[in-house]
Amino acid sequence: MKRVTLAAPLLLIGCTVGPQHPTTALSFAPPVQPERIAAASGADQTITPGAALDAEWWRRFRNPVLDTLVARALRSNNDLAVADAALRQARAQLVIAGAAGKPQVDASYQVERARVSQALQSPLADQNQTLYTLHTAQLSVTYPLDLFGAERNRKRSARAAAEVAGDRLLAARTTIVANLVLAVIQHASLQAQIDAANDSISGNRDILQMLQRRQALGDIGAADVAAQQTVLSTAEALLPPLIRQRDHQRTLIALLLGVAPGTPLPELPRLETLTLPDTLPVGLPAQIVAGRPDVRAAEAQMRGAGADLGVAIAARLPNILLTATGGSTAVAFGGLFASGNPFWALLGGVTQPIFHAGALRGQQRAAEAALDSAKAQYRSAALQAFADVADSLSGLRTDATALDAATRANDAATQNLRFTRRQLTLGGVGTLTVFNATAASAQATALLIQARAARMADTVALYQAVGGGVLTSDRPRG
Repeated sequence: MKRVTLAAPLLLIGCTVGPQHPTTALSFAPPVQPERIAAASGADQTITPGAALDAEWWRRFRNPVLDTLVARALRSNNDLAVADAALRQARAQLVIAGAAGKPQVDASYQVERARVSQALQSPLADQNQTLYTLHTAQLSVTYPLDLFGAERNRKRSARAAAEVAGDRLLAARTTIVANLVLAVIQHASLQAQIDAANDSISGNRDILQMLQRRQALGDIGAADVAAQQTVLSTAEALLPPLIRQRDHQRTLIALLLGVAPGTPLPELPRLETLTLPDTLPVGLPAQIVAGRPDVRAAEAQMRGAGADLGVAIAARLPNILLTATGGSTAVAFGGLFASGNPFWALLGGVTQPIFHAGALRGQQRAAEAALDSAKAQYRSAALQAFADVADSLSGLRTDATALDAATRANDAATQNLRFTRRQLTLGGVGTLTVFNATAASAQATALLIQARAARMADTVALYQAVGGGVLTSDRPRG
């Protein structure tokens, strides 16, 4: 019976209290067959379920200028520098946590020069000698016996924190790249709208000059000229907001590149130089959970919370500490290791918390609540990932239809404006007809440009929603 009693604590060594791998199940129903999105007015796209996503997905837009911008952002963005420093800090904390549960060895050497009063007893063999020097060399070994896994759980928590930092760095990279590509697309769209607005202003000026010549001939009155002046002023008023929005996108691009706003930027791609990717991968549920850095960070945070709960539970259980000390003391350095001078000591201590006014129980309850919160955050992150994919797919399906409608409207509005201007030259229509045709043409052109940009923007959104191309094997480990 005595052997069983002594062996029981040894059997517990290596056991770890607290939840080891808290998990939660989620489901998502992506497309199960390749889906072709046909666009009569643009390139078709094919959605392929389960296909691997290229880590450098932005190259599918086939624009070298865009590739250069992304490479510069990944090299110089300040948010990425912050996330990288946080990862290095978390990895250093992991090393510290791992060392806490291992034996600690310290060496020391001390020299003491002292004089004692003759009224006191001298520590030396010669009682009449009161001035002396003591040399002490010592080696100490301390080993915490991690009986209930407190130190192992601390290490697991630190490893989870390092994984969270690594995943957040990958998430920051994904976000920076996606935001940069979206800003480039939006800038190209606004620049195209500005060019179209300038063409509309130029066309309205031509019409105004035509009407002014007809007024000089007495063919029309001042009301017709004033109406066209109103049309021209309205077209000119639409230009400043577009320029302001374009300049705002340039500011965003500068920030993403890590330079001050106003710094000269390289030539940015135009909308017509960006090629719409023809194949789009959509991950299965397991691929989305494994590929999204934010979901993986939430999962690692949940495991860290489970380890913290184990630490809180172990804090209420006995703690065993073993210490060994050995060394030597002599009045001369050469006699440190002479016979009779070395000393040693072995010490074993057990500490059992008894009364802490509810603090330890409160720490455990706080850790349990933190674990429940981490589980909810993980479920929320996974559901948000599925929602992002669903929204992106819905956008891509409707974008093609919107582009077809915008193309037909632009073709009809352009043809109508051309006929109307010819009839105006011949005096067959009034200014109201010209006004309507001009406004319809400008609006149709803007909608067409926006529809083209929307397909590209939703394509970027899908790439980001499925994980941004970050592979599970690329995950930094502590």
